[in-house]
Amino acid sequence: MSEAVKEHPKWNEPLILVASIAVGILGTIIGLELLTRVGITPNTSVIGAILAILVSRIPLAALRKLRDIHRQNLLQTVISAATFGGANGILLPIGIPWLLGRPDLVIPMFIGATIAVIVDMTTIYWIFDTKLYAARNPWPPGIATAEAIKAAAAGGKRAMLLVYGGIAAFVLTYFKVPMDVVGISWIANVVAIVMFGIGLILRGYSIQLFGLDINKFYVPHGIMIGAGIAALLQVYFIVRPKRKAATTEEAYAYTRTDRDLTFGLGKGFGIYVVVALALAALAGLYSEMPPAMFIAWFVFAAVGAIVTAIICGLSAMHAGWFPAFATALIFLVLAMIAGFPPAASALFVGYVAATGPAFADLGYDLKTGWLLRGEGKDPEFEKEGRRQQYFAELLGIVIGAAFVLGLYRTYFGLNLFPPVDRVYVATIKAGVDPTVLNWILIWTVPGFIVQIVGGPARQVGILFATGLLIVNPIAGITCLVAVAIRLALFKIYGTKLQDPMYVAAAGFIAGSALSSFTTATMAAAVQKR
Repeated sequence: MSEAVKEHPKWNEPLILVASIAVGILGTIIGLELLTRVGITPNTSVIGAILAILVSRIPLAALRKLRDIHRQNLLQTVISAATFGGANGILLPIGIPWLLGRPDLVIPMFIGATIAVIVDMTTIYWIFDTKLYAARNPWPPGIATAEAIKAAAAGGKRAMLLVYGGIAAFVLTYFKVPMDVVGISWIANVVAIVMFGIGLILRGYSIQLFGLDINKFYVPHGIMIGAGIAALLQVYFIVRPKRKAATTEEAYAYTRTDRDLTFGLGKGFGIYVVVALALAALAGLYSEMPPAMFIAWFVFAAVGAIVTAIICGLSAMHAGWFPAFATALIFLVLAMIAGFPPAASALFVGYVAATGPAFADLGYDLKTGWLLRGEGKDPEFEKEGRRQQYFAELLGIVIGAAFVLGLYRTYFGLNLFPPVDRVYVATIKAGVDPTVLNWILIWTVPGFIVQIVGGPARQVGILFATGLLIVNPIAGITCLVAVAIRLALFKIYGTKLQDPMYVAAAGFIAGSALSSFTTATMAAAVQKR
């Protein structure tokens, strides 16, 4: 059986490599189609896992190896990397200069965004399973994918619970019930997900509740900035050198140390600076700005990139969502307040937007692998498996980048852009009113306080701000109802219900993803006609 494997499968085994290229192409197409036609990119990890499972059941001897759970894990890593890397990480950034009327900046932006995505996923690889990004934390989509793979391997009641949950979610999602939210609410930290739900409700019903649109007063932006500053301080207190080792440390053994975390973030930031400088040089920004502003640009771009990665990673780890679009918009506003010219602002927001998705995505996939490999009980096997997943993620990004490079003119020629690109460009063209800074500063204070009070384990300030940045009040209500059901079931049946709820939650997330994917793809096909 696959659990008895002594040596982890390699990403470049001929069978895995061929299958990876196939699913990577599929993932890229899904990502590009949905991001440009629908405006979102789904997490395709579960879809990739199900595809791997289905292919492994084809009665051909050559495909039997794919029944191994670790090989299936590598395949789902590739498809999710291609989806997020190609669409969110690369196509989205290069659409910004094109819409601004500067197609000459597309290739420099493509190069900068592609390298930034690689740095993004490399950084989380360096620091995964440290105290800040512990493998044992929720990473909800990662749990869902692992449960899908394990249920298929184990069969029996566990598999049936997953199937029933998936079917129910597929049907209910079709009727606009956000079952993925239910699934995540059954997995994530209760306090964190409740704050996220409250944020969704306040944003969605702010006019009814307060008589004004809180977004127009930059409430979400200010709270996110304040929470982000607090989160960075919390990161500092986690990674700063300790004078003496704690004697009451938890029994859990991290596979990476505080030193790994410090050096990982430091190396990531250093490379972000170099890449930002290269992007600025390739785009000729030195001719559009004074020397001091040119230096400020690439340093600030690197700061925006690393902060976005950290925030998206924390949000993804606890809630299964990451506010990459929103944090990029926040940094765009700050860049415009700093006085960068339009072309520089476009490249700035594109560079920052390229970071975050791959960071969060590989975190999900490494969580899946950690669960499948025995939750770190064999540290060497875990590290080797993680290393193979890193290369699988890199393969997915390369596939995504190649397809974007070959297809971006076709998409842009058909006026197909990620919708958020139009928001970024409209913001750049409109400029920023000086009063914006005042509003942001005002709302930074409560964001900072909420994050500090919640502590680094829950990241309630980040998640509250994430909810405030998304207009989806029904998801917020669903979230709170799902948490109430979860607590009630635990009250009645105790914690013994946790594992079955995790499996059911995985089914909810998988079924919802498949339903959304099917509906969106059909809509895209109709639009093409």
